[in-house]
Amino acid sequence: MLSNASLKKTGSGWEFVSEEILEDFLYEHLEILLGLNILNRQYIVNNQRCDILAVDSQKKLVVLELKNVEDRGIVQQLTRYYDALLDEKPFSDKVDYQQPVRLVAITPSFHRDNFTDRKYHTLDFQFLEFSVIQDEDKFYLCLKDVDNGEISKAILPYQELENDLDIPAPPKALLKVVNNLDAQQQEEIFRIRKKILGFDSRMREFYYAGSVRRYGNGNNKTSKFSAEFCSNTKGELILFLWLPLQDNKRIVRTLVYTDWKGKLIIVGTCRKGIGVHHLRGMIGSVRVKRIKTDDKSLDSLVDLALQKWLERI
Repeated sequence: MLSNASLKKTGSGWEFVSEEILEDFLYEHLEILLGLNILNRQYIVNNQRCDILAVDSQKKLVVLELKNVEDRGIVQQLTRYYDALLDEKPFSDKVDYQQPVRLVAITPSFHRDNFTDRKYHTLDFQFLEFSVIQDEDKFYLCLKDVDNGEISKAILPYQELENDLDIPAPPKALLKVVNNLDAQQQEEIFRIRKKILGFDSRMREFYYAGSVRRYGNGNNKTSKFSAEFCSNTKGELILFLWLPLQDNKRIVRTLVYTDWKGKLIIVGTCRKGIGVHHLRGMIGSVRVKRIKTDDKSLDSLVDLALQKWLERI
């Protein structure tokens, strides 16, 4: 049983640390939130894996797909589950397959393509936006039906993720650069490093050619990266994040310049090297492209890079 839920603080509020934690909580509170009875979770049918299968009071099958971030393909994913489930008709002793199947998509927000896909579909889709709400010392998971505005909520046992014991001491190469900065800058750099390394147990810190340290799930051709610290000729510490372009299809290494005191300038994509000579100019392989984010705070960009990294590993 889930006794608590791991959350993380972001610039805009609170989020679940992972999709698995979200699924654990919904699985245990589905009757309270949506009045449904659980049939199974992570159920595999015809090579399709359904997050949660449930049934309502009229024995109608309900298929729930959960996403911890916005996903443009969730309608198509539910459609594939629907087709596979009708072929096999599992749990037929508890489900009335003569009734239409209810397909439920649960995400923090819906892309406009989701609404377009649903508009021209013949199946029954319900869109629920979830959010974590703090009310004084209590936390709640809220589900909002985007069509009628109805809201259901359940108390969310909260445990802030702390990984201090698992985070290694900063390497000498990083300390050598950081020691040239003032106390405020050092504190911010170590905070960002802690955020990256504490995000997931698979996150690793390693040396990469030309970098101070790179962060990802390994250092080989199949590894996926999320962030990188580099030092330029002035001894400044430069941050790179792997972020999505505006089309949301490509993840690119992105040069993010900050003074580590709140000032942030997104420079652009940079496939390799430093790509910056001084604060007013760019050289080498830097190309200015639009990054898919509305909130350009440093924390929001780091959060986005970590979320996209988790989706790719």
